[in-house]
Amino acid sequence: MNNNRWQNALDNALQAAARGFAVFPLSRNKVPAIPSPHDKGHRCTGLTQCGSFGHGVGDASNNPDTIRAGFDQAPHAAGYGIACGAGTLPLIGLDLDRKNGVDGCATLNQLATRHGFTIPRTVTVCTPSGGFHLWFTGPAGAHIPNSVGRVGPGIDVRGTRGYLVGPGSRGKTGEYTIHPGITDPTVHPIPGQLLQLLAPPKAEPRPAARHSPNPAQNGRVLDGLVRVVTTSAEGSRNDRLFWAAAKAWAHVRDGHLAASDVEPALVSAAVGTGLGETEARRTVASAQKGAGA
Repeated sequence: MNNNRWQNALDNALQAAARGFAVFPLSRNKVPAIPSPHDKGHRCTGLTQCGSFGHGVGDASNNPDTIRAGFDQAPHAAGYGIACGAGTLPLIGLDLDRKNGVDGCATLNQLATRHGFTIPRTVTVCTPSGGFHLWFTGPAGAHIPNSVGRVGPGIDVRGTRGYLVGPGSRGKTGEYTIHPGITDPTVHPIPGQLLQLLAPPKAEPRPAARHSPNPAQNGRVLDGLVRVVTTSAEGSRNDRLFWAAAKAWAHVRDGHLAASDVEPALVSAAVGTGLGETEARRTVASAQKGAGA
């Protein structure tokens, strides 16, 4: 254990919690630092449900004692995650990448011009790769899906059951720091026009179910499979995504789920755990072929 790095991560996490943010420990790879305590296929969504750490963003808390207890189980923690999409003023994060010929800042400015909104000088975190994390608050109860590049090139969205790497965290390539030009620590509300761009795509009409007359039950089935993905730990995320996707496509084949619902729900859940969108889509597609859906 690097005591200095671990202590730095804990101190910064406690400072963020004092401002009302729910936090949990991360490794140098920016993924949850505590492995899952459960076997594959479990439906536990967080610390408050089972009393054990190891649920990623499901462990997030702003209680200092809980945070210290979590870090005690994460001796190799080098940073901390800040939970998005929860509470009365849910945090919404925009991850603006600036690499490989893509400039998320330019994309966001273009969207602002095209849709007529102004980007407020909200809390901004500089990433080691030269990009930025912009923090916004959203309206209570808003469901904002996690996404990679859906809004525009170089813009990743962190919403419901997603997380941002907190300032002061140290990854493999450097430290996350508050932008030097930001002197006001206020997290500003997200502009309404921008919120509309981040909202879930309008659902396609559902095909009529061939066997199940109970839409509520079908929704619970998909929610349960999504929970399998969102509670997966590093090292098991892809396997659990494939398992959940195979089950979902089997339900599609039987007429109990709509095909148009499966991929967006599972890919969004996988991205929220830190899995790349391309890899997640590939895994879901592979499961679809295996299920014959």
